[in-house]
Amino acid sequence: MMRPSTRGLRDIGLLGLLGTLALLAMPTAHAQTAITRDDVIAKLNHYETDTEIDVPALRQQAAERSKSRSKNEPPPSKRPPIAPDLTKLPTFNADIQFDVDTPIVLPDSYQTVGRIADALTQSSLLPYTFLIVGHIESTGRRENNVLLSQRRADAIRDILINTFKITPKRLQSVGLGEEQLLDPARPNAPVNNQVQIMLVGKLADTAPPAHPAPAAAAKKPAKPAKRH
Repeated sequence: MMRPSTRGLRDIGLLGLLGTLALLAMPTAHAQTAITRDDVIAKLNHYETDTEIDVPALRQQAAERSKSRSKNEPPPSKRPPIAPDLTKLPTFNADIQFDVDTPIVLPDSYQTVGRIADALTQSSLLPYTFLIVGHIESTGRRENNVLLSQRRADAIRDILINTFKITPKRLQSVGLGEEQLLDPARPNAPVNNQVQIMLVGKLADTAPPAHPAPAAAAKKPAKPAKRH
């Protein structure tokens, strides 16, 4: 039986080392592309008109549909969006990583939330209100996915308010679970876990309009008393 030469062993070792270095250089599945404030502004700064969204009603609708057990229920890839009007709004899709099955934002994603906060406080977006929409890929129980997506949307809202000091009246949140998949053709794809930030309208002016005080009735000057 022939033994490999010393040179052959060196070549095999070199190839193994190069292969290991190539694997280390490859990005991991969870690596995130850093976003900038301007990336967010570019997606959101397209206001046309206010959009009336009944957020509590939409939450209820998502919860009720997620419990559907009809025999004619279409598969996730064929399920119609629960709120198609949302697809027409200026939207930024954020790849925010959460702890498994929890609304806990992982530390690496705080920078992403911070960039969103930077954008929302810029002069071009400061007059507007936003909706934070949570989604979940089509795995597990549908009703649980709606609940988890709502908790995650709430978590992003809380961070923007409590950590980055965005005024609460500018932010609402809703969780749609898997009822409006971002990539219906791939219901189980991680892209369906993204959080969306949507511009929905102008910030209402809470201060009452200033009205000029009514002009005081002109008074006739008192006649000087006659001297005797």
